[in-house]
Amino acid sequence: MAVDPRRTRPLRATAAAVLAVAALSACGGTDGADPVGAPATSSAAAPTAVAPTDAAPPPAQGKLRGYGTVRQLSETADLVVRGEVEPAGFRVDEVLRAANGASVNAGARITLASLPAGVPDMAHMSTLEPGQVAVLYLAKDPAAPTFRTLSGDFGVFDVTGDGDDAVAASRSQAMAVSGLVTEDPAASGHGFRTTLGQLRAVAAQVK
Repeated sequence: MAVDPRRTRPLRATAAAVLAVAALSACGGTDGADPVGAPATSSAAAPTAVAPTDAAPPPAQGKLRGYGTVRQLSETADLVVRGEVEPAGFRVDEVLRAANGASVNAGARITLASLPAGVPDMAHMSTLEPGQVAVLYLAKDPAAPTFRTLSGDFGVFDVTGDGDDAVAASRSQAMAVSGLVTEDPAASGHGFRTTLGQLRAVAAQVK
């Protein structure tokens, strides 16, 4: 019996569609899909080791000692002198006090040393300039024939005038004592003014 070709065309189309679906299933899905069993990926980057920072700077040396009275300065100083700053050092015109083996006579010239490097308060220190007349409270360097002002500006009094009535004013406002023999909290941080005669008297009282 003859087969009508018009009846076989739909069967062929259906068979072709079934074969196409089977082929796609065997391949694991449509184009662009991840293959079955492929490991999942993440957009987050894997953590990396943190690079070490630069080594910490060496610790700064301790801050300078503060002084509350002229008496404390006189008791601590190896040498208390009045004189004039020169280009090469300090000319001593008067010795108010000498202790702990420090021996200097009027007319002598002494060498002044700066504070050790690394002291935080150095940035706030003034500079002794030639021609300045001052009373200096000094510590002797045990390893060299030099002297250093006590705690920088604490040990510097600028002198104006002559005789006992000459004005002696602390070099610094902040780094200054607040009294002769007794501290005055109200005067702290405002500088200190007295007379050369008073500095002489306090130095003479110290044993």
